[in-house]
Amino acid sequence: MGLKHDLVVYTRLECESCEGMAASMHKAKEEGADLVELCIDDFTFSDISQLELLLKQRSLPAIVSLRPKSAINSDWNKTCIQVLKLAVELDVEFVEVDTEVVSHQVVAELMSSRSNSKIIASTYVINAGNPPTKDTLCNSIINLQSTGADIIKLVIDVAYITDVAPVFHMLTHSQLPLIARAAGDRGLISQLLGPKYGAFFVCGSLAGKSTPGLPPLTSIKQVYKLQYVNPDTRVFGVISNPVGHSKGPLLHNPAFRHTGYNGIYVPLLVDNVKEFFRVFSCNDYAGFSVGIPHKEAAVRCCDEVDPLAKSIGAVNTIIRRPSDGKLIGYNTDCEACVTAIEDALRERQKTNGRASNVSPIAGKLFVLVGAGGAGRAIAFGAKSRGARVVIFNRKYERAKALAAAVSCEALPYEHLNDFCPEKGMILANASAVGMQPKSDQTPISKEALRSYELVFDAVYTPRNTRLLQEATEVGATVVSGVEMFVRQALGQFKLFTNGLGLRTLYPPQTPLCACTGYVVVVVEPSVSFAPFILGWGQQ
Repeated sequence: MGLKHDLVVYTRLECESCEGMAASMHKAKEEGADLVELCIDDFTFSDISQLELLLKQRSLPAIVSLRPKSAINSDWNKTCIQVLKLAVELDVEFVEVDTEVVSHQVVAELMSSRSNSKIIASTYVINAGNPPTKDTLCNSIINLQSTGADIIKLVIDVAYITDVAPVFHMLTHSQLPLIARAAGDRGLISQLLGPKYGAFFVCGSLAGKSTPGLPPLTSIKQVYKLQYVNPDTRVFGVISNPVGHSKGPLLHNPAFRHTGYNGIYVPLLVDNVKEFFRVFSCNDYAGFSVGIPHKEAAVRCCDEVDPLAKSIGAVNTIIRRPSDGKLIGYNTDCEACVTAIEDALRERQKTNGRASNVSPIAGKLFVLVGAGGAGRAIAFGAKSRGARVVIFNRKYERAKALAAAVSCEALPYEHLNDFCPEKGMILANASAVGMQPKSDQTPISKEALRSYELVFDAVYTPRNTRLLQEATEVGATVVSGVEMFVRQALGQFKLFTNGLGLRTLYPPQTPLCACTGYVVVVVEPSVSFAPFILGWGQQ
């Protein structure tokens, strides 16, 4: 059973029975896997013939691997060797030998007895408080190479995303084919960016069986299109913590493909933004979206900051200038949020026969919840349109500091529900309250929402937050965070690609429809900057 692709996409199957393995193998095939790793660690069988039947009837090429999850004893070691020898006898495509468990002599025996099987020598590099370095990984590789195996494999425990950089160095310089995986959420880029550095194996997780550090199998070929990533691919991503909620990859990656731009956009779970930029400093790391909680700290990492972003005190976009490698900060949140609210209010005015060229925000009492990076952008944007801004934040001191910068008012968060000086106000939630997984939360009571004409929520996962649901129930106009997200992302895309717009794909009179299977974005030709989300996967 051969492999047809230069890039091999595989998934690890950990099941306790033949039936479970067979069902998972079928599911992996449906989700686009080229190969499965059959982890025999938890596999239970009364007789070796059961395993033999599974291997003979496999529906995909396979790796057979064993790694003990508890102390090794002589019986387990004997079983391990028996399984590995059986896999070789049955010409299983790849047989993985954990060098912490099996001696080099056993590897040599498998190499001499195999017919078509490729032998993988592997080891797990434990962090133990010391981040992996080039030297430690190099020593591990030298030890694995000494086994004489066809392929070597490193699984590295990482504590920070910056720990992945030495892994990319090893992929580039290894003399033998190397499979490398950084374990944990912060190791995700080891799989998504591995092909840029020469990785030929990429591991993903089955739907419904999420594994930290592994992208969903379906996303590898459908969203990221890793089969097309090469050394010249430019890297973009969203710097955030948490980052799993971001829909950025679903928008930017299809946009890169449709415009013919050789780029990839990935989630970047970053703890220390300054250290991230220090480690990933080459020009290939070309542009970044900046999310919570880094929008303000990221300003200090920039060599230059756009005047609007400087006045706001927060950036949501950073571009690495190719000519000198300097980081340039921008803010596309401000216009994205304000125009989303203005468009919704203008539509309401048209319905009521009150259309006007003046910003519908002008003169309105604009209540803002949240004083972080997004809150700063919204506050400055609303103030620039003539709104009367009042800021509430759980940390009152932050609210007062932002109010001083914008020349507006700040009030304690606990007064939000009772704040009702007039009817027809605008409410904008720029906090993370209501974001998955805490989607049952809301920053304000349903009863208090009756005083608002329009309610905007910057949270877009879920799309229809509890705040928006309750605002709809009391009759307010609602604006989803999806509106702001798409608008700011389109602004970012132009910055990422040096002015390349999505509309260049088609003649001006043709609506753009980019469908990834997860999200459909349409830009109406009659409106200069009006994106609409038609579908957004499972909500």
